[in-house]
Amino acid sequence: KMTQQMRDLQLAQARKPPGPSSPNAAKRLYRNLSGKFRVNYTSFDEGSLAGRGEKEKLRKSYLFQSNAALFEAVELQDLDRVQELLKQYSPEELDLNTPNSEGLLPLDIAIMTNNAPIARALLQAGAKESPHFVSLESRSLHLSTLVREAEQRVNELTAQVVNEAPNADCSEKEKQLRAWEWRYRLYKRMKAGFEHARVPDAPTNVHLSVASSSSVQVTFWEPLSVNSAVVTKYKVEWSCSPTFSPPLGEAVIDKLKNLHFTIRGLVSGTAYYVQVSAYNMKGWGPPQASVPPFAIPSNWREYDGRAPRRRGQAEALDHLLGQVKTVHQHCVCHEPCKNQPQSRKHSVSKSLKHLFHPGSKFLKTLKRGLYLTAIFYKDDNILVTHEDQIPVVEIDDTYSCLLMQDFLWFTKVSCMWDEILWLRQCVTVSQSSCSCILQTRFKMLLAISQMQGLLGIQDLGQVFFEPVKDKQGNILIVTLKEVKTNQTFESVRWVPICKLQTGRKSVSSLEEPTALDTLLISIQDKLAYHQRSSHALSPGLYLGYLKLCSAVDQIRVLVPERLPNILCHVKIRSNPNISREEWEWLQKMASMEEPIPAETEAETSQNHLFQELQVAIKELMTLVNIPLQEAKDFRLYSQEVLDFGGQVSFLLLLPPSDDVCTAPGQNNPYTPRSGFLTLPLQIFELGEER
Repeated sequence: KMTQQMRDLQLAQARKPPGPSSPNAAKRLYRNLSGKFRVNYTSFDEGSLAGRGEKEKLRKSYLFQSNAALFEAVELQDLDRVQELLKQYSPEELDLNTPNSEGLLPLDIAIMTNNAPIARALLQAGAKESPHFVSLESRSLHLSTLVREAEQRVNELTAQVVNEAPNADCSEKEKQLRAWEWRYRLYKRMKAGFEHARVPDAPTNVHLSVASSSSVQVTFWEPLSVNSAVVTKYKVEWSCSPTFSPPLGEAVIDKLKNLHFTIRGLVSGTAYYVQVSAYNMKGWGPPQASVPPFAIPSNWREYDGRAPRRRGQAEALDHLLGQVKTVHQHCVCHEPCKNQPQSRKHSVSKSLKHLFHPGSKFLKTLKRGLYLTAIFYKDDNILVTHEDQIPVVEIDDTYSCLLMQDFLWFTKVSCMWDEILWLRQCVTVSQSSCSCILQTRFKMLLAISQMQGLLGIQDLGQVFFEPVKDKQGNILIVTLKEVKTNQTFESVRWVPICKLQTGRKSVSSLEEPTALDTLLISIQDKLAYHQRSSHALSPGLYLGYLKLCSAVDQIRVLVPERLPNILCHVKIRSNPNISREEWEWLQKMASMEEPIPAETEAETSQNHLFQELQVAIKELMTLVNIPLQEAKDFRLYSQEVLDFGGQVSFLLLLPPSDDVCTAPGQNNPYTPRSGFLTLPLQIFELGEER
């Protein structure tokens, strides 16, 4: 029987992918020497299997081998191999939480051999401890049994090897003996690790903060001690009493990738005490009270009962637009507009054929005037016409000086690409008394409709924050849109951007490039801007720096290039909520001529916010190249907290009132380092909304 088992094991090992080698070949056989096989191996030559059944059998065999490889890597304390297997396979494919024939899981072996790095890697992958260990006594008994059985098996094999004459069977028994000797040492090491372990110390840096009007958040770190066993879970408890009698609730955290927990469903205005304790194979350690010791669920708006600034604004705008449309129901544009969404449902691939149609009205060259160009890109490719040109249509050939008001109006229209036909037809009705400005804007709507019709796409994307101009009097308004679909468009040319840039035959000089040449030269920068402007901040509370500069026809705002839809900023903390107590403290600070900092020894949320603000202000001043001594003249905007979707909030840091907005010709002694740009305020507002 043993010989047949060894043959089966050899077959399995022959299929096993390369991995870390054991001290000897017999060591890899330990799992089946007890006669308790997890899988019955059957030769693939025995019988004929259907194609699907054979593939399934091969898959299961391969996954079993990966599970065996994981056990082996954990036992050999090979962290690199463990991480490689966890990355290559899912927990389900590895059978990460299925006990082996000895009733052990990979995590059990890691924690009882006190291998903290491997245990942490397994825990982050979702590993659990064996359900067989319901108590300290059951774990101790199980380990003692494994040691005793391994010792007995070693003694039996030793006697057989000593008493038998040298032959093939004796050589096989020597291999088994070496495997069981190694197994015996492993079990003894695990048993010793368990016996010498103690319960974990309390978690460290247990911090409590107010997450909302009905929740608090607790964050914590691992215990400092390295002498106890690996912590496998934590328990968060909360109560309205500092003695935690009676307790109100508790939660066990066994997913240890992020050590934090949000307690929800609490009563606003009530103080809640929180403590956290750690668990290892020896049991629960002592609890650690949070700092501050309690928190009161609240929000800064409760200070004066203020309603959210944007509450109902979207609905009000939709209602206003509906009223405007109702007024124009009598005009000829009403019926076509009503059916417009259905007529636009044709596919992009079908309508993009217009790009290559001989009757296309895309322009090849620019004459003195105002033009619209749409840039569609996917990965490193850009959409071009059949003549390898970026799609361009004419807006006005008599318009050689784009007024900022017209451009900003165009950017607002970009929020209503679906309504262009309706807007155009309604403007047509009122043209009997239209002004030059209205005529220009009607031509803009006409050009948008033409571009949409030729491309067959309503959404032309985002307007770049400034037009492209040349000395010949050409002005290009640029829209940018990323095509994320993997659909292959019929008869459409996607040209690599680098090929388009190098292959274009320029008709202008390097000293005076045309607007189209300038666009191609700077297209990578524009695409990078478009991609960065759609990025979102991670949840948290931020400190923003508001700096404006004015020109004759516009006000511009300073923003970082890496995130141009947000003010210059640094992160204060991960919790975006400002509690009522924190906001009340900020109001008192703002009303004082000489602010008095919070007591440094007081463990309060206000003091913690004060310390966080100090760090954030120093970091922000360094970022925008302003000497720290100048920060004493800056002030926090104390009228409100800027809230963006509930997950991101801002406190604003303002320069002295005379320096908030730099006037034309005014010298700014502190110029930010590279990595910043200024956007027209209206463009910034639209980008923020996106």
